Amino acid sequence: MSQDTVRVVIVDDQALMRAGFRALLDAEEGIEVVGEAADGRQGVELARRHTPDVALIDVQMPVMTGIEATREIAADPRLAGVHVVILTNYGLDEYVFDALRAGAAGFLLKDTEPAELLQAIKVAARGDALLSPAITRRLIGEFVARPPDRTTAPGLEILTRREREVTALAARGLSNEEIAAHMVVSPFTAKTHISRAMIKLGARDRAQLVVFAYEAGLVEPRRR
Repeated sequence: MSQDTVRVVIVDDQALMRAGFRALLDAEEGIEVVGEAADGRQGVELARRHTPDVALIDVQMPVMTGIEATREIAADPRLAGVHVVILTNYGLDEYVFDALRAGAAGFLLKDTEPAELLQAIKVAARGDALLSPAITRRLIGEFVARPPDRTTAPGLEILTRREREVTALAARGLSNEEIAAHMVVSPFTAKTHISRAMIKLGARDRAQLVVFAYEAGLVEPRRR
């Protein structure tokens, strides 16, 4: 197996769905499915056994939901390198924001085109945010029009002014290149500020910065 092979576990209570994902992923060079599970509890155990790069986890399952499984994986220091991608039938539903808050790197619709699924897995494995800027904007528009939960957010004082600025811009759905243009800095500098903010906040990935920005009141959601 190549050192660059992306190792994936699939967690879904529908056997047919697991088989379909496995067939697609196993056919792709550079991706290997290392295990399957039928509920969230098994999924967490599978993640601990194999420490995959990516865990594809259905949001609604028996025994333990995908959100609960995500929360357990995110809380385990041994699984810091496991990037959870939530699978959902429902698009931008009420579960997505909760999943991101729990520690998911992003989410995918189960009817996502095969090429998009394969690309998403590779993006998540690199530790990049699976939410594209366009999806982030939609997510914000649908889910964060609610009072921020400032009681659970880390204090803003741990971030420098520049780090707060890039966090707010990321939460508005801007890419690194767009952030760099807005701040009149290089894309590398923008990425460095984002990385430092993530480290200070203990964010697993860029998607978590979006959650932090709204929960801390760093940016305010647009009201409908």
